[in-house]
Amino acid sequence: MDADPVRMNLDEGIATITLDAPANRNALSARLVASLRHHLAEAGVDERVRAIVLTHTGPTFCSGMDLREAAEGGMAHGAEQLLALLRLVVEVPVPVVAHLRGNARAGGIGLLGAADVAIAPAQATFAFTEARLGLSPAVISLTTVPRMDPRSVSRYFLTGDVFDGVEAERMGLLTRAVDGVEGTDDAVAALLASFRLCSRQGLVESKKLTVRELVAGFDRDGGALARRSAELFASDDATEGMAAFREKRPPHWAAT
Repeated sequence: MDADPVRMNLDEGIATITLDAPANRNALSARLVASLRHHLAEAGVDERVRAIVLTHTGPTFCSGMDLREAAEGGMAHGAEQLLALLRLVVEVPVPVVAHLRGNARAGGIGLLGAADVAIAPAQATFAFTEARLGLSPAVISLTTVPRMDPRSVSRYFLTGDVFDGVEAERMGLLTRAVDGVEGTDDAVAALLASFRLCSRQGLVESKKLTVRELVAGFDRDGGALARRSAELFASDDATEGMAAFREKRPPHWAAT
């Protein structure tokens, strides 16, 4: 059996959860999502844990949904599992720090939006690529739209353009964009030192206040957005978009 695509380590009150499928750009396969949910739930109920760090191996934090799986088996279950994963990150009792050492795309940006704090290199790149694949960032809008300013939502959801960490911080997706990977290590270490000065009860009760609006969005819109995401993945445009992505060619609608 292949190694678990997610690892967890507990040290001095901090649970570090590492996405460890770099050959697949840490894509949100069914197996990775299930393992990540397991580790998050385990860390959330551990009374020793003051905070969770979500990080990765390889140059990409997370490239979004596993398009190969989506093409082969549809997305009805996958959209529901992504919805459950993002909600778990939001609702896990202790703070979650997204520690990026590299890039993120699509559903990977949804993960960093769900985190309470997000740190990345200024040089990292990001993109909501869904519209270019005949899709939309439906489920991940629950964790990204509340973080971003409205003009940036319109620009980057509608264009799929790439932006860097500085721009991600400006629009609210990142807490901080710092220079280089070593800079992210220092910034996260400083955050964890602060968390270790807080009681678990204090952190748990304070986090409830900070995520109320996000949770309300899941309650109100989550089911409908997951269903719409599955419908879009089953569409002709998405079939063409994912085929073009795999074949490394422009989709038929792209102007050349």
